Order: sequence, then structure tokens, then C-alpha cells
Amino acid sequence: MTSPSIAMIGAGSTVFAKNLLGDILSFPELAHADIRLFDINQERLDVTEQVAHRVAKAAQATPTVTATTDRDRALDGADFVINMIQVGGYQPATVTDFEVPKQFGLRQTIADTLGIGGIMRGLRTIPVLVDMSRDMERLCPDTLHLNYVNPMAMNIWGLSRQSAIRTVGLCHSVQHTAEELARDLGLPASEIDYLCAGINHMAFYLKFEHQGQSLYPRLMDLAESGQVPATNRVRYEMLRRLGYFVTESSEHFSEYVPYFIKRGREDLIERFGVPLDEYPRRCVAQIGGWEELRVKLQNPDEPLEVKRSVEYGSLIIHSMVTGQPRVVYGNVMNSPTVGSGKLISNLPDECCVEVPCLVDRQGVQPTRIGRLPPQLAGLMQTNINVQALTVEALVTGKREHIYHAAMLDPHTSAELDLDQIWALVDALLAQHGAFIPQALQAAD
Repeated sequence: MTSPSIAMIGAGSTVFAKNLLGDILSFPELAHADIRLFDINQERLDVTEQVAHRVAKAAQATPTVTATTDRDRALDGADFVINMIQVGGYQPATVTDFEVPKQFGLRQTIADTLGIGGIMRGLRTIPVLVDMSRDMERLCPDTLHLNYVNPMAMNIWGLSRQSAIRTVGLCHSVQHTAEELARDLGLPASEIDYLCAGINHMAFYLKFEHQGQSLYPRLMDLAESGQVPATNRVRYEMLRRLGYFVTESSEHFSEYVPYFIKRGREDLIERFGVPLDEYPRRCVAQIGGWEELRVKLQNPDEPLEVKRSVEYGSLIIHSMVTGQPRVVYGNVMNSPTVGSGKLISNLPDECCVEVPCLVDRQGVQPTRIGRLPPQLAGLMQTNINVQALTVEALVTGKREHIYHAAMLDPHTSAELDLDQIWALVDALLAQHGAFIPQALQAAD
């Protein structure tokens, strides 16, 4: 595999594709890779194709670049498949996930991982990923599927129940948060040593050290002082209560628990700086700036910055091609193979966990962590319950499990009574229509 073939699914996500391409092509061993760009949006795909050639030139690389709206062509014989799709897009799907719950008094911040928005995103995304995996089984059965698509844990879990394709879920919350904490403490991020484990968007730093000394006393002092960054108040508050720092951002985390977003408690929203409707704001800003950005990206006279990102995708590909060992954080099943035992012993066998993984020519090899502190495992279980029932609804075709997932969701159940939860699920499923599998669309 001297020059691997890499399929990028959802390549119309131009900026993310640009960053990943810059990472990949900056390695001399990957400079001649066979890059296949796939998207269902021809216009966005055309832009990414042009950007790919500009990235290659800036990196002094000579890849083969193919852009296609034919998924079979992109996948055929691919050594690696990088997935970055968004089923339903901002319009209509994301708007529906925010606006319908508001009619019931349920407010959200990001709604892509858990909560009622995360449940709906999982219901419309997992079937598409499974359909893609069927194509991979037919066209590139030995590929490694690198999934960047949310809701991460539900997606990996749903795929594990329905496909044999090797898949690892990739997120940047672990490394981003480590950099944030280093800045808060005035230390170089490169000098921080950490160990992190849990579930995606709810993993915790079990160790966070500098030159062999734990930094938790300093982080706790900062939390107790109240002088924390305004955008991080939720996470520092959870550090005070749990004794460990969580990886995902405060805006995300605020909707995974029942403590911070409550009707009639605007004091909480203000005190902890919870940015309600944050994801729609970001989407509107990105859409509004797309035309100007597109012109810049396509203009050969406009400087194109190509620098290494913190994403793990290119590192995994490079390590598997060259054998250079690395450690990355990946989302995998807690019992990766039958009889292999659990990676995190006090979480369920059948759940998706985020743990450090060794990568070399043998592929992605997860690390066994053992027991998590019980308060962390207990909090994670509240999220795992929702993930499990959403996946179960899709695998079995039983609509009632969607209600059960919403019923057990920490934020939804803290805000709505049972009749409201049932009515909200019905309203969302009706609004999403064909994005939801037919077996789940009609009430029993």
C-alpha cells in the first residue's frame, strides 16, 4: 500500500475536506495517494475538487484526484474511507430539530450528539451509514472506515450491529480540550501528558500532568476561584462536582445533563453562559459566508494556507501505510470482538467508548482502561441509555424505543412530562418524514 486509495464521502464539506487533504498530502509517503472525492452536491463537489488541486500544489504533492457523484466509483477498491456527511443538512433537518422542540418548551444548544436532536440525527444518519457499509462490503471489504459523522457513539454502535466493516470514530474534542486547558494554565500544550477515557463527548481526563506532576490541583483552584473562561463555566463546574475534567465543550455538555438548561431559570443560563441555539447560529453564519469563501478558495491568486490540523485521520492512514506507531483517541465498541473482554470494565459490553488506540501496520488497536471512577461511569450510563434505545429502534424497527430513548434522555426528561415527550417525538418524526426509515414513521 505505497500509495493508498482514499475515498472522502461528503467531500462537499469543503473546508473540512481541505484540512484533511492538507494533513494527508503533507506526508511524503502519502503525496501520491489516489484521492476520490464524493458528494451528492455537484456544485460543492466542484469547489472541493479545485481546492484539492490547490492543496496538492501547496504541499508539493502529486496525488491522483477524482471527483464523482457516483458512490460506487469512489468506494471501489478504496483502502480508506473518510466519512463526513450530514444527512438532511441545516435545511430542513437541523432547523426541524431545534424549532419543533421549542414549541414544547425544550431548548437546545448543539443537538447533534444526545438529547432529542441527537436522537433524530441518529435515526436519519445510521441507515445511510449502513447503506454505505453495504457498498463497502461489496466494493472494498478490507477498507478502514474513518467516521467523523455525529452522533458519533450512536453511529459506531449502529454500524457495529449491522456491518462487519472495520470502523473507528474520530473526534477532536480530546486534543482540543487539552490545548484549552494548557492555555488556561499558561503551559505549552506539547508538554502536557494525559490519559483520557469514556464515551464520545463525555470522556474525562483520568490523568492530566506536566513534568510528572498532576495539574488537577491547579485546575481545581481555578474552578474554585470562579475566574474561568466565560465559555467554559459548565465544564469547570462539573470539575468541582466530579473531580475530573470532561473533554467536550460547555455548550455541548450543557445539554447532556439536566442541570443547566431549565425553563424559568434564566439565571442558570446567564450564570453558566449557556449559548442556546448555538448550532443554528453557526450554520447561518457559515452559509452566509460561503459565497465569499468559495471565491477565495477557487481564486489561484488568493493565498491558500495549508497547515497540519489536530485531526487524527491522516495520522492513522500514515501509520498503517508506513508502520510508524502512534497513539490516537478513537471511538470503538467496548468489547471490540466476541470474547475479547471490555475496554472499560464498568461500562456495558455493548456500547461505544472513546479510548487511546495504538495504530501501526496492524491497524487501530484500542487500549484496555479498566474501571472508571464510579461517578463518571454513572453519568456516562445516562447517555448510553439513550444511545442504546435509539440504536435498538433502528435495528428492530420498533418505534416505541424512540419514545423510550427520549423518555430516558437527561435533558428532555428534566423539562417535559411523558405526554409531552410522546407528542414531541410524534411531531418530529412526522416533520422529518422520508429522512426517517419507513418502519419507524407510522405510529403503531
